[in-house]
Amino acid sequence: MADTCTHLDTVAEVEPSSTGCEDCLRIGGQWVHLRLCMSCGHVGCCDNSPNRHATKHNLESGHPIIRSFEPGEDWWWCYPDELFFELDGAPPSPSHP
Repeated sequence: MADTCTHLDTVAEVEPSSTGCEDCLRIGGQWVHLRLCMSCGHVGCCDNSPNRHATKHNLESGHPIIRSFEPGEDWWWCYPDELFFELDGAPPSPSHP
């Protein structure tokens, strides 16, 4: 496991693609928690959710970094570096209804 995320150059200013897991909404699925792709804004469900759409998005797209899309949570995750972190100076997690 890395000590520092080496993929911060992939972070973009993104707009969330949905207020819920866009893939679960499409198929009528359910989610536990939401994650936001910091490369493109895809909103997917966490690995505790039945369909694990955030991880599937990473595997299909190669986009390396997500952040929590839950109110009050400001942690980020880098898939390739297997690293949880908070980013100093980052705006708070976007809110959703």
